[in-house]
Amino acid sequence: MKERTRKITPLGASEISTVKLLGQSCLVLLYPPGPEMGKRFPLDKSKIVLGRSRADIQIDLDSVSRRHARVFSVERQWSVEDLGSTNGTYINDLPVKRSRLTNGDILRVGSSIFKFLSGPGVEASYHEETYRMTIIDTLTGANNRRCLTDFVEREIARSVRHGRPLSLLLFDIDHFKRINDTHGHLTGDEVLKGVSRRLSARVRTEELLARYGGEEFVVVVPETDQRAALILAEEYRALVADEPFHCEDHVVEVTISIGVATPEGEEIDSDAFLKRADDKLYEAKRAGRNRVAG
Repeated sequence: MKERTRKITPLGASEISTVKLLGQSCLVLLYPPGPEMGKRFPLDKSKIVLGRSRADIQIDLDSVSRRHARVFSVERQWSVEDLGSTNGTYINDLPVKRSRLTNGDILRVGSSIFKFLSGPGVEASYHEETYRMTIIDTLTGANNRRCLTDFVEREIARSVRHGRPLSLLLFDIDHFKRINDTHGHLTGDEVLKGVSRRLSARVRTEELLARYGGEEFVVVVPETDQRAALILAEEYRALVADEPFHCEDHVVEVTISIGVATPEGEEIDSDAFLKRADDKLYEAKRAGRNRVAG
């Protein structure tokens, strides 16, 4: 019997480029936290729809529309297009209807956040990004709690060894639940990011800003005694309170309460250090909020 053979048509140059492009691009889920955070979604088709249902990348969040956005490639260039979603599509915090994507762009679909990676170094970029997620809070860009604990332990040991002062400032956004209930969780997320940006602009290289909890942040300030830490905390309080936050269509007045702890050279572990600042924070809240206690 004569063996049948199937003719294979070689790919053209443009088709080869498309195959390479599809194989070298992906979206990495950065937010929200959960079992899928850090998951890589290969862009292995020329069109990928993101949405809550009937989508190639399904995002189970109320802030995401059923068919929210699509990522597509044309002539070796990836782009994103909003599909008439309720809460919009953003690239690097700017709203878009249709826009090109470049390597490293942050894509926000509702309240979910992805990072777009593309190019020959995508594998290394992916591993770098997943490592970064172990030390950075994705939503706010501040360090995360794990990084905070390591830093505090090191600084306590250095403070005790050299007899140098060390202070810790614990911040809480006042009435944050009210902001979420009044303006929605997307605005709440924008407030968290905005507060983090204002705080980080004041943090020095040798200090550390971290997100401690839902609406709580910490700044660790080496070489700073209690008097200087209280002055610094008041500067931070004014930095947040003196100018409202503009979040899409909302103008939101935000204040923070701050607890200050300074162990004065005594041996103390990180949990006890944070607990001391937390006790002072609640003093500030009980005294009326939008103030510093230490």
